[in-house]
Formats: sequence, structure tokens, C-alpha cells
Amino acid sequence: MPVPLATRIRDSLRELVLAVRRQYLMRVWKMDIGEGTAISGSAKLDMTNPRGIHIGRYSVVTFGAAIVTHDYVNSRHRDVRIGNNCFIGAHSIVLPGVTIGDGCIVAAASVVARDVPAGSLVAGNPARIVERNVQTTHYGVRVSPIPQGA
Repeated sequence: MPVPLATRIRDSLRELVLAVRRQYLMRVWKMDIGEGTAISGSAKLDMTNPRGIHIGRYSVVTFGAAIVTHDYVNSRHRDVRIGNNCFIGAHSIVLPGVTIGDGCIVAAASVVARDVPAGSLVAGNPARIVERNVQTTHYGVRVSPIPQGA
């Protein structure tokens, strides 16, 4: 079944807007954002210390998520590093100094206060590891394990 023209146009425009936003954040704000990374227009990236944001390739920061790189009360600036193929869920908060490894999934509304090892799924406030050895492809899409006996 062919894809309707309106859908193809909408998808093309979305890709263009994401690419322009990514270039804007990299060139104007000097953020380190990898190839193919998608950042929602409503995601909040810390502009107090924008050079402290490092996001790997083919990761997604969804709507309402906040990445904070400064602690105003203690006058500290800490880099936040997000690996390749990660998914940062809606309305999550990533606090200063956190490193999120490659292939991680951060569940919606989680508060990430500590480093997250590669291949982990974290959830909650504060975020805790729910699953280990999670495998993801581009944009943090989870690879389903093959059921035993299939």
C-alpha cells in the first residue's frame, strides 16, 4: 500500500526541521551533538553551559526532557554525556555531571542523578536500573530478544 503524499511531505519537513535545529545548537551554542541525533523542539537544553552537552550519534531527546549542565546553588558546571543510540523519555531530567552509556533507555519522567552504564534501562526518581543488557538500534529503538523455543 503506497504512503499518502501528505504523510511523505510531513515526514520530509520533520526531518528538515530536526536537521536545522541540530545545526543551530551545534553552530550557535557550540553543543556537541552527533550525526542523526533528534532533539524535540520542546526539549530543554541548558543554555547556561551549552558546551557541557555531549550527545552521541542517533540518539533521541523527546518532548519536555531537560538536560541540565549547571548547579546554580553550588556554582558548578558539569558536562552531561549521552552515548550513541540512546532514548531519553518524555519529561525526564538529566542532572549535571551524569554520563549515560551507549544504547541506554531512560523512561519517561525519570530523574537521572547518577551515571548509567551502557545497555541499561532506567526509570524512576531517582532513576534506577530496571534492566541490564538492553540492546538498541538507531534512536534507542529496543531490539526484541528472540523468545526461547521459537
